[in-house]
Amino acid sequence: MKNILSIALLLVVSAFTATAQNTVWNLDPSHSMLGFKVKHLVISSVTGKFTEYSVSVKSDKPDFTDAQITVVAKTKSIFTDNNDRDNHLRSDDFFNSEKFPEMTFKSKSIKKTGGNKYKVTGDLTIRNVTKTVTLDMEFGGIVKDPWGNTKAGFSISGEINRFDYNLAWNKAIEAGGLVVDKMVKIECDVELAKAK
Repeated sequence: MKNILSIALLLVVSAFTATAQNTVWNLDPSHSMLGFKVKHLVISSVTGKFTEYSVSVKSDKPDFTDAQITVVAKTKSIFTDNNDRDNHLRSDDFFNSEKFPEMTFKSKSIKKTGGNKYKVTGDLTIRNVTKTVTLDMEFGGIVKDPWGNTKAGFSISGEINRFDYNLAWNKAIEAGGLVVDKMVKIECDVELAKAK
């Protein structure tokens, strides 16, 4: 009986090991950007980014359909090129960076929709509120750089409702709409380097 249990346990462990992602891809921050865009006064847009963040990717398949992706951004690192606005975004009206210093995204599935286009579904957590979101991803491919490093590139885009995450500061304008729109566009470019 013990032998049967041992063999069964060994088979389970072997199956898990065979399917686990062992190839690690590290972020190249000098060629990456975690950004966003939001409408201001209905008539124009403000762009911004997070300057402190990490991206962890594990994937063994060359098309990354098996990838496990984790993104962690420091909310205090938000940058829109305006100090007053950035401090407002760090306040409790928006991110409350003191109480909620990080926002995270953890992938649950990656589906190829044709060519180099993908749908990435995962859990996005902001201010301790977690919602499942689906983002569009374009895979730029894999190349060797002049220094012998294997690189992979991606562009990620999507849209979220900031009210879903209690980023609920709101003022109406006479023309209709809000000073800051409730919908926020996500615009990211990511370059990864295969770990040696």
